[in-house]
Amino acid sequence: MFYHNFKYTIKTLLKDRTLMFWTLAFPLILGTLFNMAFSDIENKEKLDIIDIAIVNNTYFEQNEIYKKSFSNLESKNNKDRLFSIKYVDEKQAKKLLEKKKITGYLKLEESSPKVIIAQNGINETVFKYVTEEISEQEKIIKNIFEYKLKDMNSSNSINDIYNDLYKNIKEILNSNKVQIKDISSNNLSYTMIEFYTLIAMTCLYGGILGMVAISKNLANISNNGKRISVSPVPKRELILSSILASYIIQVIGLVILFLYTNIILKIDYGNNYLLIILLSLVGSFAGLCLGTFISSTFKVGENTKTGIIIAITMVCCFLSGMMGITMKYIIDKNIPILNKINPASMITDGFYSLYYYDTKTRFYFNVISLLLFSIVLLSISMLSLRRQKYDNI
Repeated sequence: MFYHNFKYTIKTLLKDRTLMFWTLAFPLILGTLFNMAFSDIENKEKLDIIDIAIVNNTYFEQNEIYKKSFSNLESKNNKDRLFSIKYVDEKQAKKLLEKKKITGYLKLEESSPKVIIAQNGINETVFKYVTEEISEQEKIIKNIFEYKLKDMNSSNSINDIYNDLYKNIKEILNSNKVQIKDISSNNLSYTMIEFYTLIAMTCLYGGILGMVAISKNLANISNNGKRISVSPVPKRELILSSILASYIIQVIGLVILFLYTNIILKIDYGNNYLLIILLSLVGSFAGLCLGTFISSTFKVGENTKTGIIIAITMVCCFLSGMMGITMKYIIDKNIPILNKINPASMITDGFYSLYYYDTKTRFYFNVISLLLFSIVLLSISMLSLRRQKYDNI
């Protein structure tokens, strides 16, 4: 009977055109619209090479840290090239800035570096940040030098101390490429949040499948449910086969969406394929449990339940950043608990953590949160279904 109901549920769900539109076609359409709307944003906002000038005075000539750092950042052999630099005197630098041919210029003084800019902007901020970081590296080298000088009274010979000092400074200079890279076209792809929320929406829309499958087993919703209620077949067996059939269709729809966005729309979800699959499966299960919960606890018609699931899904996706990527951060900052119980936010944040972070702690936290969310809803649903009795059918 399990297999028979499983096969019957799959056929019933696939023949429901409205259901197939919301769970299979609509995510593909929305993904296409996202791609059309955001495909060119990345190129327009890519960090260009910044034109700057450096006052080539005595202080700069004598400062190997600044010379080597900016030389690395200007080198055409460096794939992370950040600057195009003109080495001029201060008078020429002022003229270039007035004519807006450079973002700003750097002047080294005896006390500290001085960055001169004409206005505030992204390029100006990057220029100032790089200068500040090089200044920090300079302080580290000075501290090392002072520390080594204190060791001159130790048993080590002076030559050993200076050789060690030279080695440390050389390592800092060779590694000092300043920790800024132009990765705005890949790792800083904030529009990826939109596609993460699309996946989350698809997972939660799968709840409609679960809701329909469960409703067909309820005597107060369908004629089929009336026959099931008076049949000797265990209700648990029918419900589990219905849920499994819904889950398989949901996963197939999600696979189609992944293949479409990855192969056709060229959306890069990263290289952690196994973890992406794990998160997608858990997210789909959470959506299915949400649909089961609504179907078993809300005493309303099937269309109303569908509307409730769609409404809940869209609100959850809105809070996780679908209609505006800043919304997720606003919620995280002001009402963090809301994103902790929002399944769409859990799914989105799981993908986000895979794409942006080296550690997997945040990812597994989201996976476990989704599982707990699913278990709680499924437990409530099972209790509700077990307690349902009818005076007459």
